[in-house]
Amino acid sequence: QVQLVESGGGLVQAGGSLRLSCAASGTIFRINTMGWYRQAPGEQRALVATISSGGSPYYVDSVKGRFTISRDRGKNTVYLQMDSLKPEDTAVYYCAMIISGENPYWGQGTQVTVSS
Repeated sequence: QVQLVESGGGLVQAGGSLRLSCAASGTIFRINTMGWYRQAPGEQRALVATISSGGSPYYVDSVKGRFTISRDRGKNTVYLQMDSLKPEDTAVYYCAMIISGENPYWGQGTQVTVSS
């Protein structure tokens, strides 16, 4: 059983920054990929970024150069640093742990609102 708890969301003006955190607890497999997804109102949940167990990041084009994903294995925590935020980044952001052969584990989500 894995529990993921996100924090760090909030309201920010366009051009501002936020840092999201996701703390994992429970039975954590050593080899896993962590990811951030987001869901805007009326839209499906979509991938934002992932980071492999080896630390290799992946970003969707819309956030490249603005967002940075990182992980602290000692703290079982993954971060998403979001800079140069745009109103279109407004969404509920979800943390996910992806383990081969299992369904992904999800956090409860944290709201990010970017005002213009």
